Amino acid sequence: MTGTRRRSYEEGHRPKYLIVIDGSEECGRAIYFAAKRCARISAGLVMLAVTDVEGFDQWLGVGDVMKQEANDAAEKTLDDAAAKCRTISGIEAERVVRNGSKADVIKALINEDRDIIFLVLAAATGSDGPGPLVSMLAGKAAGTFPVPVVIVPGDLADEEIDALA
Repeated sequence: MTGTRRRSYEEGHRPKYLIVIDGSEECGRAIYFAAKRCARISAGLVMLAVTDVEGFDQWLGVGDVMKQEANDAAEKTLDDAAAKCRTISGIEAERVVRNGSKADVIKALINEDRDIIFLVLAAATGSDGPGPLVSMLAGKAAGTFPVPVVIVPGDLADEEIDALA
């Protein structure tokens, strides 16, 4: 991992937690945990929304319209998540919208922002498993990921997260 050294504790920097905002039910658990933890340790919080609009038909500008609609929806999702974060902890989160595959976009952002020290995800509680991103990052990619991944159990209550964060 040459060149990916974290800088979060160097002068002029501060540690940041990264959350992927996707509007899922379990995402709320990740927001709650990260907001509480960041408030406790005076860390920053980065919220990332990923749109995957590659291959949209470019005929007569339809692709551009679809990309703009996807970006607008991502911004709205981030606005809602940021409002929730402010309510939980008073923290104002950075907001980032990127296009591409989630895994690639997450890695690229972490490599760009050397202050990010943790990626926070929440596991789904349904019978379909913990969710595709958790499955991927806890599986094959776990050994090569640039920062530790915190996986919040999706069924933890606020009080239980308060005790952990």
